[in-house]
Amino acid sequence: MTARRSNGGFASRPRDEHAWIKTRDPGIGAPPASDLYTARLTVDITPALRGRIKIAAFQRGETVADMLRALLAREFPDIDGGKS
Repeated sequence: MTARRSNGGFASRPRDEHAWIKTRDPGIGAPPASDLYTARLTVDITPALRGRIKIAAFQRGETVADMLRALLAREFPDIDGGKS
């Protein structure tokens, strides 16, 4: 039997958390056109709320991700010009 090679980076912790946050993961969809960097956010919600969100996005003719990005941008405006 041959030994299995480790890919070395699967579960490794980042050395610099700020650089890690701004690193784009090429395996996860396309980022918004206006942003070079993206981050994934996971939120636990009820199935009923998920259904309401999906229906609202469908009725507006947009994706859930686009709708929630716009909602979060309205709720949390960029007040420092993106310097943080």
